[in-house]
Amino acid sequence: MIGAATATRLWVGVLLALLAGVSLLVVGTVVGMAPAASTLATALAISAASFSFAARGALFARSASNKGWLVALAIVAGEAAIVLTAVAEPGLLPNWLLALLPAQWTSIAIQSSLTGEAMVAARSALIALTGTGAATLVVIWFWPRRWTYSIMFTVWIGFSALVYHSI
Repeated sequence: MIGAATATRLWVGVLLALLAGVSLLVVGTVVGMAPAASTLATALAISAASFSFAARGALFARSASNKGWLVALAIVAGEAAIVLTAVAEPGLLPNWLLALLPAQWTSIAIQSSLTGEAMVAARSALIALTGTGAATLVVIWFWPRRWTYSIMFTVWIGFSALVYHSI
């Protein structure tokens, strides 16, 4: 997201996110993590997350011009803080709150692809990531019209409900 916002290009963000995802898998393998239960599912999860986050970064670059990277950094930090809180203190945060976060959708999809468990939740998360990425591209395409944000917000809430009901 930050790469797309800084470079003002969607493809740069996708490429950087794919590289980060593959790098994390390599590091996991080096430190002894078990191999993924499904390589295809892992590739789909990383690809969907890369597309979704890069689309949001590209929107921030378009809407906040040279400060888009700062917006992206703040959002990444906020989502990471909530996800890390949920990992550190399970049960502290309500499931409906976690279901609102694309970072949590990514976590569900990647964890499911690695373990082979909770595939219904993984499918919902993949659909949500891809759908919100597509809705974000619609907003970028129609920019600077502000009414398109209502489309993106509605899509985000709808996909959050889908993820919530599958976890």
